[in-house]
Amino acid sequence: MIDTVDDAPTFLGEPPATDEARRLYELQRVADGYVWNFTRLWSWRPDVYEKYVALRSGLMGSSSLTDRDWAVMVTATASALGDSYCSLAWGPKLARLSDDATATDVIGGAEQPAGLSEREAALAVWARRLVRDPNGTERPDVDGLRAVGLSDREIFEATAFVALRLAFSTVNDALGARPDRQLADAAPEQVRDAVAYGRAPAAEPSRG
Repeated sequence: MIDTVDDAPTFLGEPPATDEARRLYELQRVADGYVWNFTRLWSWRPDVYEKYVALRSGLMGSSSLTDRDWAVMVTATASALGDSYCSLAWGPKLARLSDDATATDVIGGAEQPAGLSEREAALAVWARRLVRDPNGTERPDVDGLRAVGLSDREIFEATAFVALRLAFSTVNDALGARPDRQLADAAPEQVRDAVAYGRAPAAEPSRG
C-alpha cells in the first residue's frame, strides 16, 4: 500500500462549512458515527456528490441486478484499479452476502471464485476488463455475458455502473482520500489482509 508522511484525510484542506456540507456530515454521523474521509473531499462540491449519488441510486433502483451483483462488481472494479478505499468498504459487504473466502477471492482477482455463480463470476471478469482496457472488449465478451443469463439491459446497467464507480474512485484516489481506520478495523481479517494495494488506511479513526 501507498503510505504518506502525515495522516491527513485527503490532499485537500477542510472544505467550507456550507449548509450542504454540514448536511452531508450530519447524515453520516447519524448513520455511522463519524464522517468518512471521502465525504470531506466531496464536500468541496456537495452538489456534484449528490448528483452522483442520485444517478447511481437511480440506476441501481430500477435494475434487476442483485445486491450480490453490485457488491461483486464494486469489489472487482476496486481491486483491479488498486483502490483500497472501496475494497475495504465493499469487501466486507460482499463477505456478508457470501463469505470471507469469496470476498477475498474477488479482491485477489480469482477468475472463478468457488462462492460465486457463473453469472457473478462473469460480472467480475467484465468489471476488471473495463478497468484495464475498455477498448479491448469484443462482441464475444458480451455474448459470454448473455450466455450466463444477463439481458442486454442488465449488461448496459452493469457497464454504466462500473463506469460510475471508476469515476468516483478516480477522484478519491487521485486526491489522496485515505481509507477510514474504522473501515479497516471492522473488515474481516482475511478480507483486510487481501487489500495489499492502494493507499494505507488512516492511522487514527476518522472524526465525528
